[in-house]
Amino acid sequence: MSELHKFLFEGLPVRGVLVRLTDSWQTVLAKRAANAETGAYPQAVRALLGEMTAAAVLMQANIKFNGALVLQMMGEGPLKLAVVEVQSDMRFRATAKTIGAVHDGMGLADMANQRNLGRCAITLDPLGRRPGQQPYQGVVPLYDDQGQAIKRFSDVLAHYMLQSEQLDTTLVLAANDETAAGLLIQRLPMHGAANLAGKQSMADEDQIGLNEDYNRIATLAQSLTSDELLTLSTDKILHRLFWQETLRRFEPELGEDAPRFSCSCNRDRVSNMLRGLGEEEANSILAERALIEVGCDFCGQQYRYDAVDSAQLFAQSDIQPPGPSALQ
Repeated sequence: MSELHKFLFEGLPVRGVLVRLTDSWQTVLAKRAANAETGAYPQAVRALLGEMTAAAVLMQANIKFNGALVLQMMGEGPLKLAVVEVQSDMRFRATAKTIGAVHDGMGLADMANQRNLGRCAITLDPLGRRPGQQPYQGVVPLYDDQGQAIKRFSDVLAHYMLQSEQLDTTLVLAANDETAAGLLIQRLPMHGAANLAGKQSMADEDQIGLNEDYNRIATLAQSLTSDELLTLSTDKILHRLFWQETLRRFEPELGEDAPRFSCSCNRDRVSNMLRGLGEEEANSILAERALIEVGCDFCGQQYRYDAVDSAQLFAQSDIQPPGPSALQ
């Protein structure tokens, strides 16, 4: 079963989160493989999307944000788009879109940053957002301060977190077809609670890269191999890395509280999207195909509308236009 563990290092300004997605990650891959239109993701995409999924869950758990955290990569290469959405109760969904061939063993730069044009965005969309309130979003390129393409997705996010929070962050990520896992180690802020949309004090900025306790623990975390992260239990990982440290571990999130796959698509949302296209466009599709078919990129659910369904949609629209909540 998927699980999430949070912990602190007693007496030190360092915290950690470890996530292991097993059944929930396998569900994401199985739904994609069962989609007759798309088929399974290529191996390299599965690995990268798994790392992104583990990372998004880690970040949502770390900031305690009441709303959706959306981690998105806009690629320049055969991987055009990868998206992971995690709700505050740890429900998540993930998808990716490719155009062109993705070969086994392809890395981040080859798949999504061939000419240093790829981007990574993190969006925080508050629950119950008020009219006119905009989500917070930060965007970073897939290259470092020297303009060199970043080879590991974990380094992209560490760079982002340093810029956004002014706090040192170390991530170790790994994924295969059975498990997507990640370990996050972060230096705690000197004042107040850190989050992706927050501002830190000058004292936090002055400590970047200088805290000896964080640097020691980060070095230990970086010694964790992909195989260990994917195969060892949480207890064995924490003992293997930090047996000389005093950890305060919190109650793990397991079972119904654990990270889990969930898709929010439904027929009402698709119907509203079709109304947005307009009756003329819907009729032109029906003239060509006899059915309007819309598939959810996240879960593969297919929604089908024939001429009668379409007529009913627009008849209802004429009688009672959808309100603001239906259009969101």
